[in-house]
Amino acid sequence: DRMSNLSSIEKLKLERLFEMDGGYVLEFSNRTFQEFILENIRVDIYDDKYAYASGSKANRLRAFWTEESNYLVSKLISSLLEYWKAQNLLNSHNTNQVEQELYDECKKITERLKQDSAVENIEALQSYSDKRSFSLLAKSIREGIQRNEPEKELDRLHTYVVKYVRLLCDKHGISYDKKVPLHSLFGGYVKHLKQRNLIEAEMTERILKSSISIMESFNKVRNNQSLAHDNSILNYHESLLIFNHVANLIKFIETIENVEEESEQDDNENDWDDIPF
Repeated sequence: DRMSNLSSIEKLKLERLFEMDGGYVLEFSNRTFQEFILENIRVDIYDDKYAYASGSKANRLRAFWTEESNYLVSKLISSLLEYWKAQNLLNSHNTNQVEQELYDECKKITERLKQDSAVENIEALQSYSDKRSFSLLAKSIREGIQRNEPEKELDRLHTYVVKYVRLLCDKHGISYDKKVPLHSLFGGYVKHLKQRNLIEAEMTERILKSSISIMESFNKVRNNQSLAHDNSILNYHESLLIFNHVANLIKFIETIENVEEESEQDDNENDWDDIPF
């Protein structure tokens, strides 16, 4: 379950749009094809792994579709679609109806593949800080998931969550000591949400409170079952479960954070309304 599942019809559509007859891919040379893929998804398409049949650009792309995960394939197809659009624009080519329909069909293919990502809300694991270290950490974790290797990313995920929860605490003036473990940090944040009446359902509160003890268990996984130390790492499926729980939790927290920010903006606007001119 680590390879993409493009259907033969989907491949046919992609091959037509990307002009893959005769071994080519769009207007790429060997060098620009390699550079484009390296820049967009950090994969060397001229690795022996993709040396299918004649080893042409088209055949290497076909091999990539066979070898890589749905998420990574969707990311490259999406980049190629943007390149196709830019190429038409620069060449002053007016896209006809048939080409537009084919492009739209290929766009749907990327969306389907993206939804089949091993981690449902992987995009929630992004940088929420200006600090470069946080940005690089988030990017590294996402790339690990794109390679479908969650078990190798557990220690980085733990570091990411600690940084993320500390940011939340800093944002809301929740004091903490640098030695405070992750679950205690998160407990302070859940208490803040409750005090601000940002949680409506008792069940939501229970889910968040249960996540406090889950974070305590995450400390143990990080110390004993990840690459943080010389350990036997946790298996793929349990690692995936942890990733999905954390990504879903962060996705939900971000919706709450956005609601609170909008509420504060409304309050500020009302304050201005009260000022007599």
